Amino acid sequence: MSISIQHRRSANQTLRIVCPNGHLGFAPLKTGSFRIGLGSDPDLICADSGSCDIGPGPLGGDISSSPIAWQTHDLEQMLLGARRLGVPMIIGSAGDTGTDSRVDLFVRIIQELVCRHQLPKFRIGWFYSEQAQSAIAARMQTGETIAGLDGRPNLDAETLSATDRIVAVAGVHPFIALLEAGADVIIGGRSSDCAIFAAPAIRAGFPDALAYYYGKILECASFCAEPYAGKESVLGEITAEDVKVTALLPAQRCTVASVAGHAMYERSNPFYEHVLGGTLDMSECVYEQYDERTCRVTGPRFLPAGELRVKLEGAGKVGERYIGMAGVRDPYTIAHIDQVIQWARDQAREQHGEGGYELHYTVYGRDGVMGELEPMRDRPGHELCVMVQAIAPTKHLAEEVCMTGLRQMFYARLPQVKGTAGGVAFAVDEVLPASPAYRWTINHTMQVDDPLALFPTHVTDAGV
Repeated sequence: MSISIQHRRSANQTLRIVCPNGHLGFAPLKTGSFRIGLGSDPDLICADSGSCDIGPGPLGGDISSSPIAWQTHDLEQMLLGARRLGVPMIIGSAGDTGTDSRVDLFVRIIQELVCRHQLPKFRIGWFYSEQAQSAIAARMQTGETIAGLDGRPNLDAETLSATDRIVAVAGVHPFIALLEAGADVIIGGRSSDCAIFAAPAIRAGFPDALAYYYGKILECASFCAEPYAGKESVLGEITAEDVKVTALLPAQRCTVASVAGHAMYERSNPFYEHVLGGTLDMSECVYEQYDERTCRVTGPRFLPAGELRVKLEGAGKVGERYIGMAGVRDPYTIAHIDQVIQWARDQAREQHGEGGYELHYTVYGRDGVMGELEPMRDRPGHELCVMVQAIAPTKHLAEEVCMTGLRQMFYARLPQVKGTAGGVAFAVDEVLPASPAYRWTINHTMQVDDPLALFPTHVTDAGV
């Protein structure tokens, strides 16, 4: 089946962006729909490469959660397509977290791809988002308030000192600055997802409200289409009056339901998206089916902020971590799984003391996903998997605590049990080393006078 993307551009001025992946590198983009996108006369190719969904570990440890081979694959596809068409390519939140090392990694990958493919000269630009703990501490010492988000208290010195790495979330401003500087490829530090796409639209003179909505709906690529298909490309078009988004995979469509649903995705209030400089209000958006696989949107509003406040994200290390897994099939043990876990906890406390470590149990098949919010936790499945996590200052202690917490489940003594065999089975006999445990320490905002102040930009030549 052919896809109806060859319709004429809207009669007035437009800007078209192809987004091939909602989280670059997290899983490789699908090349078929991306090739269709390259044939749809795009003005830019843009993708977000970061997320808080991956948890605090990658930020705190300054690593990527995605394999470098997958990241290179996506960057290569985008770079070759963009240079062949002669259009800009923009990446935000490089390497999952947007730290300085991840930006440098992506710039280095681009430079290696240039050499590999002997690409003609172009300009590459990048900006950094990482913030020094000492700089934030100095501002706090002058009495400045670093305001908490989502019910968090304002940032205090103790929480700041427990933070290993901090990034600020950029708005459109460094992207626009680099476009103005002539960058053909832009690698961004941590940034608002929608800003990656809104920036070129705002620079081109389109209304802020439509531009930010444009970014909001494009940033997760084919997640705004139906039926569900991951890592497929979509095409967005913005005019002075509307935003249109088209599914590029022939089996998908962008519908009123799929686009409106995605606009409400990942937010406590479905109608608002906050960025550096203001708030996108989607409460009066109007959705129309434009053609078979295109949805047209009008009516978003943008509410400028009274002051500029940049979001800060920070993560701090809790300790080293080991994990173990036990399966439970015996109905009596399942019915008394909390007593089994308590027995194991008591044995760990007897052997290792009251503190200096953490021991966590997650019961999959009962409430492993939703915890105490699970409405059916009193009706567990016929078999359970219990994941045991131990966190401690050293690997040795984490391993020993985890081994105690796991194996003592086997030895748990329950009333009415007559046999000597345990009621659990180990998925593997040993406990397994895991990545260190981190926690989110900073989810705050800080006032700035200049939206570029925290995001230094750089431009250099690339190509042969």
